[in-house]
Amino acid sequence: MKIFSQITLSQSFLTGTAVILLLLSIICQIIIGVLYQNMIKQADNMATTTNKQLKQCKLKFSHCYQMNMGNMNVDIFVDKFLNRIRIGKLSLPFLQHLSGQLMLAAVFVFGVCICRGIIDGMTIGALLPYYIMSLFGLYAYFSVSSLTDIGGKRRILKTNLVDYLENHMVNHLNIVCRQESLGESEGQEKTMEDTDTAVAEAVSAKVPEASGFSQKEEDELEQLIREFLA
Repeated sequence: MKIFSQITLSQSFLTGTAVILLLLSIICQIIIGVLYQNMIKQADNMATTTNKQLKQCKLKFSHCYQMNMGNMNVDIFVDKFLNRIRIGKLSLPFLQHLSGQLMLAAVFVFGVCICRGIIDGMTIGALLPYYIMSLFGLYAYFSVSSLTDIGGKRRILKTNLVDYLENHMVNHLNIVCRQESLGESEGQEKTMEDTDTAVAEAVSAKVPEASGFSQKEEDELEQLIREFLA
């Protein structure tokens, strides 16, 4: 009790600030790790996923693939998608960097507390709690960082997404494109058949069987009507 009685009010405020910064840095790590882990589980069954971010990824990939006529770099697309994942208005890469900065800020504040204590003439015993809290904070931060393994989870998620998009989504889109092409071809053939029918009917109407036209003249007349209706 004698040790902590030497801590001034301002130092108590700085200590509380440092602890809050440290907790925030750890919370950021946990949030990112949990989000990536949930997306990894959802990515194992992308066809029926309920994850909003992964649904947007599939939809956007489909649009980009069709617009670019199949010329897509899937690795770059997935990297861009992962970089754009957000919690609120903050992207995950930004939160990860923010977590490290908050940890460094906490250590800095602990250092300020120690410097103020030395200036105020506090003993080593009175300053010892600051060293302990600083070291414990660093240990807690790096332990949580190791457990969450954000970099590893991001690589796993990227691998799962690239595998699904290249080996499943691309094949599905190619089938859809072929069906659409066949539908357009059938439509064009039907249009041509309708045109031929209209030409034949027009020729029949204009050139009765009992007419005095020769076969060559009938062919020329049919060609003219065909060009007119085309």
